Amino acid sequence: MNKSQSKLSQYLREFWKYRDLLRLLVTKNIKLKYRRSFLGYVWSILNPLLIMIVMTIVFSTMFSRNIENFPVYLFCGQLLFNFMSNTTHQAIFSVSGNAALLKKTYLPKYIFTLANVTSGLVDLVFSLGALVIVLIATRARVTWYVLLFPFVLAQLYVFCIGLGLFLAQANVFFKDTQFIYNAVTTAWMYLTPIFYPLEALPEKLIWCIKHFNPMYFYIGQFRDLVYYGRMPGHLIILAGCGAALAMLLLGVWSFLRTKDRFILYI
Repeated sequence: MNKSQSKLSQYLREFWKYRDLLRLLVTKNIKLKYRRSFLGYVWSILNPLLIMIVMTIVFSTMFSRNIENFPVYLFCGQLLFNFMSNTTHQAIFSVSGNAALLKKTYLPKYIFTLANVTSGLVDLVFSLGALVIVLIATRARVTWYVLLFPFVLAQLYVFCIGLGLFLAQANVFFKDTQFIYNAVTTAWMYLTPIFYPLEALPEKLIWCIKHFNPMYFYIGQFRDLVYYGRMPGHLIILAGCGAALAMLLLGVWSFLRTKDRFILYI
């Protein structure tokens, strides 16, 4: 067994050792989010539903003629992009925000980032109840392909873990990371066809989005399964899996390379 395989085995054993801590952190994050809320977990459904209604009212006059069943089209993109944006913004502070605990005892530092993204995934699963309501209310055609949606969520989950790890370690050394990332996600949202049809953009911009925007890969697959009722093309599936793997490798590499210096900056 070479050195890299030995390290990988060590990290896997460490992850398994702290699996109960991960579960507790995920549970804590979910409970803290709704602890002072009267409706509690119902907000996982109501919040995206209310946002969807407002956005439908605002944008339907511009795009409804070009998009059949605009609420479902919008909701498919909104759910996935909000998950990515919310979890990665929370992940930025997953290391620096737990500085007091990390200085007192040894814990795998990545566990906090992983907990943030995983709790966001649980919240996303709850939010799918709102999508079911929209599908029923709009009498959308639903096919058996919709059952494949976990495959898309798994890709996006891996992508967000990688991006979250990269942002978490960057924020330890460069505190302006949060402000830069705010601008990035704003531009990212407008460059992702969430509330408009991709065909409305210039051809060169369409090409760039199809080749370099990871969120297009995941939203496109999700819409194929839920909105269009068909199997996504093999190219967009490969692009989604490739982007998720590449981001995970980048995030893990950057995190492991810098984690021993965290204690000096947090």
